[in-house]
Amino acid sequence: MTSSGLSRRKILQLSGISTLGALAGCASPLPGTDDGGGRAVTPRPTVTADPDTSVSLTATSGTIRPASDASTTTWLYDGQYPGPELRVQEGDVLSVELANDLQEETTIHWHGIPVANPVDGVPNVTQEPVASGDTFTYKFRAEPAGTYFYHSHVGLQLDRGLLGPLIVEERDPHVAYDHEYVVVLDDYLSREPRLPSDGGMGGGGMGGMMGDVRPPYEGLLINGQLPENPPTFDVTEGDRVRFRFVNASSATVFGVRTAGHEMSVTHADGQPVEPVEADSFVFGAGERYDVVVEATNPGRWFVQANALDGNEPPARAVVEYESTDGSITPQPPSSSSNRLQYGDLRALSSLDGVSGDPDRTFDLTLSRGRNQSYTWTIDGQAYPDADPLQIRPGEHVRIRMTNQSPVVHPMHLHGHFFQVGNAIKDTVIVPGHRGQVTLDFHADNPGRWLFHCHNLYHLDAGMARVVEYVE
Repeated sequence: MTSSGLSRRKILQLSGISTLGALAGCASPLPGTDDGGGRAVTPRPTVTADPDTSVSLTATSGTIRPASDASTTTWLYDGQYPGPELRVQEGDVLSVELANDLQEETTIHWHGIPVANPVDGVPNVTQEPVASGDTFTYKFRAEPAGTYFYHSHVGLQLDRGLLGPLIVEERDPHVAYDHEYVVVLDDYLSREPRLPSDGGMGGGGMGGMMGDVRPPYEGLLINGQLPENPPTFDVTEGDRVRFRFVNASSATVFGVRTAGHEMSVTHADGQPVEPVEADSFVFGAGERYDVVVEATNPGRWFVQANALDGNEPPARAVVEYESTDGSITPQPPSSSSNRLQYGDLRALSSLDGVSGDPDRTFDLTLSRGRNQSYTWTIDGQAYPDADPLQIRPGEHVRIRMTNQSPVVHPMHLHGHFFQVGNAIKDTVIVPGHRGQVTLDFHADNPGRWLFHCHNLYHLDAGMARVVEYVE
């Protein structure tokens, strides 16, 4: 558990799959410049209107109890794990005052929602980090509607528990449902997170099956609870129940199944898609899926989330019908026969500004560093010592990625949605072993934006670039 951070030793922290080929290398310099440089473009201003909702969050240390026999002193927002659910209406102005009661600096990033650059929460890129004892106010208009989350973006703080859900409700929902639950998935680390180069990881659950080391996680969590103490989702027969799944983990790709029920996937990364039936889905760190389940099968059933890259017992929650004897053992899910694929996703609306040929294309290679240290790179460069990807306002930008490593990389772009296949997303898994993904976005939010792997440890070891608007 932790929030996404990006820093390469404390500086900062920090997808369908295309068949298009990807070549190593960067886009050519911008026209009219000698080396790809240019004058920075002023970001759009922050919101000045009075807030519709004002909240305060305090980053502090506290104790969590994910099971009756497990407790951990860690870092929390308002003493809660996950942090308080922030819920607003689409278009509302949200003001959040962060008070830092930690003994080190911190920030908050608003994952997935395209805020103005100065309130994106990336230290030393969009703001100075918030020093111990200081406060900082983030104010932005909450749009579009969707399932998002917030987390620290400093170093490995995300893996200490600094995260929480952010729900922006549709004013006119396009999906009918009677009740909803937010389901936050995370990995559980009871000790201070460290990079392998600092002695912080071992071979991990699968003994390196996916070609990477893995933090010594002691379990997997749903809404802060280990599987021996699963949360319960109460349902009434005949209801349509919406589940908002958030992968807030630091390093885990989850496979999610619901026992006894099919899922109708209605949103990907908060954005509506044509409903598609599935009995399971896979999502990487930073991704979100909304599903609707028809409560037509009374009983007690497990919602189960397995780590695809670890051997921890699966995270579990219980779907319990109100008419069911609570002493009945919940039924586990059967093996999956209809797993959701990126190619199944079709957005209900198109993304503006990305039709036709792109104005600018970046061909990027994702790989492990060549030296003996634990380093991850984009085109052979490790953040923060990496060249920015420079773009101009109004451009249709294409990024083609080839993953030369055996490890999957959930790549996340701040400040923008992108089109990948027929879906609109902000985070996408790039498969290992020369897997390729192409994404297109419209350069409509000036500033300096982080583009990075949302595996926190890959990010902290260098797998990031800054996307920089220039004139």
